[in-house]
Amino acid sequence: MNSSELNVEKAVDGRYSAASKEMEPELCCPVNYDDQWLQVLPEELIRRDYGCGDPARHLVAGDHVLDLGSGGGKICYIASQVVGPQGHVTGVDVNDDMLTLARQYQGEIAQRIGWDNVAFHKGRIQDLQLDLEQMESYLQQAPANDANSWQDAQQHADQLRRQSPMIATNTMDVVVSNCVLNLVKHEDRLALFDEIYRVLKPGGRAVISDIVCDTPVPQHLQDDPTLWSGCISGAFEQTAFLTAFSNAGFLALEILERQAEPWKIVEGIGFRSLTLRAWKEIPGQSSADPSLPVSPCCEPSSDCC
Repeated sequence: MNSSELNVEKAVDGRYSAASKEMEPELCCPVNYDDQWLQVLPEELIRRDYGCGDPARHLVAGDHVLDLGSGGGKICYIASQVVGPQGHVTGVDVNDDMLTLARQYQGEIAQRIGWDNVAFHKGRIQDLQLDLEQMESYLQQAPANDANSWQDAQQHADQLRRQSPMIATNTMDVVVSNCVLNLVKHEDRLALFDEIYRVLKPGGRAVISDIVCDTPVPQHLQDDPTLWSGCISGAFEQTAFLTAFSNAGFLALEILERQAEPWKIVEGIGFRSLTLRAWKEIPGQSSADPSLPVSPCCEPSSDCC
């Protein structure tokens, strides 16, 4: 069985829909957020946040930020305060219940902060050109109930990608994500990293918190839908995680944070949180060896590099 046969998206969607309504502690690592940014957030958003790091602490005022897998919106609303009224934050998530939770408090939080610079879109993070709410509107008018109408729907999706992309090319200063990339099935990961690179401005950066592991996850664990939706089965082997950014074209990688002790150990494999920053090339700038990730936060003798 591969991740397509497992139906990763169905397993993830069902579990996170339930977690939007009732807190599920197994879905998150302990994270120490800066309390000053939590004061304006409703308790429901704080309790129903599922992540493994805080990429928002690496933002600066004025940044235009894209949050992949924004869930209930906690990181978006923290980022909104950090980037200030001159910045902007876009959250993308595919789960309807999580989007409803995030949008529910948008006006209230904006009033407390003093500005409204957050927008949420429904989409798949490996296909940031297609706005699924626009696509759903089309399908309500023209249901795809036979081969011809299905082909028409595919052509309309391609047209939306070209003419009104959800996230345009070279528009974001920063792409952040908090424990979501591991939920994407293997077959879509090349597109995922290419999309992160595409939407960033030249010189922009990705700041990603995710779960990595010591060795590749064996197939029988990948076949478990509970472990997959729980950020275990789809975890990146650490070197492969770094290599995926390099292969997408990022020139410099920095490990900003890495848990010293594993969050979980399953069948002897350690799973831990890692926060990485990767920089997109500026035209005319080159790296001596872009295939070699750099990690100035690590000691040379450390096993984290």
